[in-house]
Amino acid sequence: MPQIALIAALIVFVSDAWVYLDARSRVDQGRPVTVSLGSWRLETPIAWFLGCLVLWVVFLPLYLTAAGRNPFGRNSRSRG
Repeated sequence: MPQIALIAALIVFVSDAWVYLDARSRVDQGRPVTVSLGSWRLETPIAWFLGCLVLWVVFLPLYLTAAGRNPFGRNSRSRG
């Protein structure tokens, strides 16, 4: 059972690192991924990384949708 927890933690951390790198790449290209939740705004790569690190089950799908990379979204944009 400890191996499963370690694998799950590894998957979460690797996907969080990918979110950070993808968000940073988009900022460098002048296409930042931004989401506003009321008065709260996610727009920096570190904010996306920390959001995913703290609440992965919410922030990873939110990032994928905002970045147009959600393969399950009805109106997902083409990958790029």
